[in-house]
Amino acid sequence: MRHDDEIDTPRGPARIRLDPPGPAGTVLVLGHGAGGDVDAPDLVAVRDAVCDAGAGVALVTQPYRVAGRRAPAPAGHLDEAWTAVLAELRRRLPQAGRWVVGGRSSGARVACRTAVGVGAAGVVALAFPLHPPGRPERSRAGELATGLPTLVVNGDRDPFGVPAPGAGVEVVIRPGERHDLRIDPAGTAVVVRNWLAARNWLP
Repeated sequence: MRHDDEIDTPRGPARIRLDPPGPAGTVLVLGHGAGGDVDAPDLVAVRDAVCDAGAGVALVTQPYRVAGRRAPAPAGHLDEAWTAVLAELRRRLPQAGRWVVGGRSSGARVACRTAVGVGAAGVVALAFPLHPPGRPERSRAGELATGLPTLVVNGDRDPFGVPAPGAGVEVVIRPGERHDLRIDPAGTAVVVRNWLAARNWLP
């Protein structure tokens, strides 16, 4: 049964919207974009599709957004809060058999940077912001090199760029989509669900 709750972190309370997994199930933990929230169409669609497939999903709102701020906290603060949330979720859900982390845009970056440290099995990166718009020389591609199975779903019209596939990194390009992935969120959700299923990470 879905429920909302808050988790204390060193950077203030974070909010979670949790659909618990079944016995020994996978949990997908997703974070929001820099100025957005967990009600973004792609996050909601992915949550619904993965829950319908029998896994658990936690949508995480970072402390700065809980506090009502739109400007994102520094990367180190985001990572610290996210890591604390994952630790508490693991404590609350000892029956979970596997943890997959991800998010959209800034949330995808946080998930990548912390994936190994939180013991994730894989990463789902929606609208990964490869570089600031118009600044391809400031590539963030290195953040995707986690050594874990990673799915990137980006629109072909994303002004933040589209990462290239690499070792362990699968990239799915959604035609006509921009950074918000709003045109066909259900289609994006199918991509994520199928990727999880192909790894036997769904019941």
